[in-house]
Amino acid sequence: MLNKKQIHSKKELQEFRRTLRKNSTPAEVFLWKELKARKLEGKRFQRQHSIEYYIVDFYCASEKLVIELDGEVHNTPQAQEKDEIRTKRLNELGFNVIRFENKMIFDHLPSVLAEIKDNFKT
Repeated sequence: MLNKKQIHSKKELQEFRRTLRKNSTPAEVFLWKELKARKLEGKRFQRQHSIEYYIVDFYCASEKLVIELDGEVHNTPQAQEKDEIRTKRLNELGFNVIRFENKMIFDHLPSVLAEIKDNFKT
């Protein structure tokens, strides 16, 4: 098993993570309102958390759950291939990755939250 210090919150990505948090997409801001401060089933989520050299949108350590939000930029074949590689690697490390299109966050938030809960182990 890898040491958590080796794969989580790499120091060299700290400034980039901070920049991403300051420049969150509207969908990320909207979902964060539902996840922050343990609002969802008492689970603690972080945003723009790094695992290895990947920065994930949302992460719940107790569930080893990664939530990714996909905007238009993810609709190209190249982006989809990168997302597949990223998801495969995170799965290999023992993380469960779920993805939502940004539109889903705004149009079907209750369903999104239900799916997130369905991915809780405990």
